[in-house]
Amino acid sequence: MNAIKMAATIAFVGLMTQPALAANDWTIDPAHTNADFSIKHMTVANVRGGFGKVTGSAKYDGKDFKNASVEANIDASTIDTHNSQRDEHLKGPDFFDVTKYPTITFKSKSFKKTSAGFDMVGDLTMHGVTKPVTLHAEKFSAPVKMGTDIHIGTSATTKINRKDFGVSFNKVLDNGGAMLGEEVNITIEIDLSKKAETASAK
Repeated sequence: MNAIKMAATIAFVGLMTQPALAANDWTIDPAHTNADFSIKHMTVANVRGGFGKVTGSAKYDGKDFKNASVEANIDASTIDTHNSQRDEHLKGPDFFDVTKYPTITFKSKSFKKTSAGFDMVGDLTMHGVTKPVTLHAEKFSAPVKMGTDIHIGTSATTKINRKDFGVSFNKVLDNGGAMLGEEVNITIEIDLSKKAETASAK
């Protein structure tokens, strides 16, 4: 076999084994998806935390966002700020009130391409209140095959005012400032997975 034929054969085999993006149904991989936040504490430093369980699904054909959608569910009781006493307070009625509002949800409504990736507009429901938010996301990663699954991922950020969602607990400091800020910075690392399809299976 000459060099040209060998190169063509290698290229063909490579194409046959590349993961295809024909199916557009994806599942959020909870083992590799994180929802993190930060908020100013005592006007001095940011307190950071996150939620340990994010689940949900998405539709995306790998080409455009015409028929794309995302629905994510966050278990509010899995909040973790690396301080057990503070976490218990955050789970209580002063903040997330997880007994009454156990789940935080996001449902997308529209997408818009940007130079950095895309904006995803949707409804965020937290503490029994639903408000529109815009997530600023990076471009999706190239698909990677792991075992029998294909994975793609992105990072998204947004800012919300916690008082808009009825989370208004605060205390006044000796200097007259607030113990907690109102603005919350949110970062979400999203890993989407689906069963792999090969070109030969079509």
